Parts: sequence; structure tokens; C-alpha cells
Amino acid sequence: MPKAKEYNIKRMHEEEVKIMYLTKSISFLLENAGAVIQYRLRKEILRDITQTEEENLLEQIYQTPNFKLVESYVKPNGYIGSGAHSWGKWRGVIYQPTYLADGEACARLLSNYAVPKTHPMIVNFINAMRDEQTLRRMFSYIPPEVARFETRNIGLKSGGSLMVLIYAMQALLGYGDDEYMRTFRDISLDAFCSLLPLSSLDDITKPHKTKGFPYIEVDTYFPCSYHLTTLAHTKAWRTPKSIKALTNAINHLNGIMRDDNSVSVKIGNKYYGPLWAFGRPFKPFSAERIDTVMYRRPLTEIAMLGVGENVGVIRESAANVREALDADGILRTKFKKSSFSPYPTAYVDVRLEDDHKRKYALECDLTFWAVQFLTLAKGDSI
Repeated sequence: MPKAKEYNIKRMHEEEVKIMYLTKSISFLLENAGAVIQYRLRKEILRDITQTEEENLLEQIYQTPNFKLVESYVKPNGYIGSGAHSWGKWRGVIYQPTYLADGEACARLLSNYAVPKTHPMIVNFINAMRDEQTLRRMFSYIPPEVARFETRNIGLKSGGSLMVLIYAMQALLGYGDDEYMRTFRDISLDAFCSLLPLSSLDDITKPHKTKGFPYIEVDTYFPCSYHLTTLAHTKAWRTPKSIKALTNAINHLNGIMRDDNSVSVKIGNKYYGPLWAFGRPFKPFSAERIDTVMYRRPLTEIAMLGVGENVGVIRESAANVREALDADGILRTKFKKSSFSPYPTAYVDVRLEDDHKRKYALECDLTFWAVQFLTLAKGDSI
């Protein structure tokens, strides 16, 4: 692996060379980051990795503790983990010994680590998710999971169903652009564009008859984090027209949503919280504070849509990131609580370094995100 002082800066994209803080950030990562960041930096951003270097870095990734843990959760039928966004414990029985034992967390880790979609673990995982009988068995171990499976296709538009998760997991793993995923890709785009005629969330919500809280009907289009994830990790939906519509929808969302909004989804006679519905405005990045447990990830995924800085919150966040980078190119934050978690659960930011007690590990995670985000904000697809 080349050291920063040996690194040929001419191999970087021309625009990146002009930004000194980015070259310093890259040099810092090349000298201090672990295998996952090294791999993603070289392959996705610098795009200079040789086949031998790629193979060597992937082998290092496959030896990391979390990858080994995911590997241990592979079932004979190819499914990985237990359920998806599921119960870790039910009536005293532990079904998920760690947070990473959940199927969704396993998919997120493989995606975060950029494991190639051709890896047998991913190929078999996808096949298991696309086989109805296999999927039924994976969601039959406790009564609540049986019910989730039976109603799995209800609420695709509003983010209130199991298949919203299963489709998003497939997109995360690199299988979101085929014909199997077409309908949910279209739903995800329509969920955002449905906001354009609205003047406020009140336009589509109803008050609960006795408790008064606002809810939407199950077939109402409304965007959630899994719609965003699906769009961020797919390309087939992208045309100049659709990207412009999505840009306008996200800007409109930030203009009409209030900070205190809340919304439930009515399914049958019950009311559920949708899967991180976007009923509140997206907050720009700040090095001074953290607003949600999933803070930087939505910003990254919006930038991944190819909208560039045409989305106001991305433009503001990019300016804040550039300002927050120290003179040495390292991103440091002032807030005491981080949204990092050892496991990639549904509502936490992406973490690529195994051990944040290691010198510079936290700084590497933050700085890689800064480089990735600024690259995406320029409109460069990764």
C-alpha cells in the first residue's frame, strides 16, 4: 500500500487536486485507515486500485471480526442472520446473540464493507430472499414474525411492511437494478415525488379519533429511509427528469416539514410507526452537534442520488464539512455523543473501522465520510 509521501497525486481526479484539504485528507487515510477504508477509498474515489491490491485488501476485510461474525450467521439455505429488523429476544429465548445477528444488520455490514456482489455469501443471500418458501421459513420462528410475513406486501408505499426491508437489503447488496426490483424502485421514487403537491404533512394525515395523533392510510405514498436507501443504491431509475423531480421533492420536503412532526401508519385496526418516515426536515451536517441517531447517513444517501449541490441541505452540509476539516485535512467533531455503533443496525451511521480505541480510527471514519460526501456532493457517482 503506498504511503502518502509516495502517492502520485496526479492519479487523483483533476478537481480533487485543486482542493488541498482533500488531498491532505486522502494522505491521512492512506497512512492511517484500516482495510475497509483503504479499499473503498482506492476503489470508489481514487479509482486507481490494481487487481492484486484489490484482492489483498478484500482478503484483509474477510478476516475482520465483524465479517467473520456475519459469516458465522450464514444458514444452510443461504439466508444470513435471524429475521430482519426483528426480535432479538422473545419470551425469554434469545434469537439474536448480537445486534449483528439480525438479517438487516448483516446486509448493511456487507454493503458498508463493499463486499463484491459476486461473493457467494451475497449471491446465496439474494437467492434466499427471492425464494418465497425460504423466506417464509426464515420468518416463522415466532408468532409476530409469521404475521409480518403474511402481511409482508402491505404498506410498500408508506414504509410499513416487511418487504420494504427485504427490497432495500437487496439494493444495499448490489441487486437493486434488475427487473425483480423494478416495482419497488418506482414506488420509492413516487413516494418522494408525492410530496410535491403538498403544503404540509396535514394534507395527507388524519387525526386518531380518540388519541388525536396523526396517521396516514397504509396505501398513502410517503417516503421513508428504506425508499431513500433503495434509490441511493440503484441506477436504473435515473434519468435527467427523474433526478430533477427528486431534487425538487427533497427541497420541498425541507421547506414544508416541521421539526415536531410525527406520523403513524394505519394497517387494519392498528397503528404503526413507519420505517423512519421523513416527516421532518433533513438537518445539515454540523461538527458542533448531532440531531438524530442516524445523522450523516441520510445526507450521504441523498448525495448518492446524483443530485449534487442542487439540494439545499447537501449544499449547506458540504460547506460545513469543508469548514470543519482541520488544516491537516482531518474531520473532527465537537459533540460528545457519536452516532457510531459497533454494529450496523437500522438507525446508526456507517462505521468502517473496527476499533475506535485504535489511534486515529474515529478520525479515519469521519474523514473518509468527509471525502466521500464531498466527492458525491460534486455530482460524482461512486
